[in-house]
Amino acid sequence: MTDPSAINVDPVARVRTYIAEGGFDSGVKLPPERLLIDTLGLTRAALRKAFDVLERDGVIWRHVGKGTFISDGVPPQSDDASVRLGRQLTPFRMMRARMAIEPAIAREAAINATGESLLRMTQALSRSRAASTWQAYEVEDDVFHRTVAEASDNLLLLSLFDQLNEVRRAVAWGNVERRTVHPSPDHTSFEQHDAIAAAISSRDPQRAYDEMRAHLRSVSARLFGEA
Repeated sequence: MTDPSAINVDPVARVRTYIAEGGFDSGVKLPPERLLIDTLGLTRAALRKAFDVLERDGVIWRHVGKGTFISDGVPPQSDDASVRLGRQLTPFRMMRARMAIEPAIAREAAINATGESLLRMTQALSRSRAASTWQAYEVEDDVFHRTVAEASDNLLLLSLFDQLNEVRRAVAWGNVERRTVHPSPDHTSFEQHDAIAAAISSRDPQRAYDEMRAHLRSVSARLFGEA
């Protein structure tokens, strides 16, 4: 039976944590809804709302009559234009596109962010630092960047970010070497994300732009040896 005290818990965060801590691999089917409702202490409506968000973010995909599955970033048998484009892009070109677009989105976020947007950013930062696996961290990294886009309060920019993210998931990144089970406390992206959030919270558009660009250049340098 659903625990009434759990109703106020963010259902998206609860399901994300369940997936991350459960160690589910890409393509694995999640338990049935009725079992998840009892396990997570959510109502059916809250669970389905969380699934809507996670499917939009590319964490899961749903097949009517078959169930809910952990995504590998590219929905099976998809011929979506974003997927086709992603398969033609190199990871380096993908990062260059992010550096061209996301700093401008961060600048708009500094102008338009609401208190609720800033709170969601803070929550994503906190969850990313607490991540027990790289997979869990990457989920929260995605959430943080999308929350910045949401904070721009511009549906066209948010749609553009979502398209960019869809293409990013389809790019063949290959195997990224991980030397630890989870990010270390001094993982550079933690401090960089904090700086982006601080600039947005301070209503400093130029600093938000600069911090986001510096962050993406740092990621690019780690991946490719150059920015």
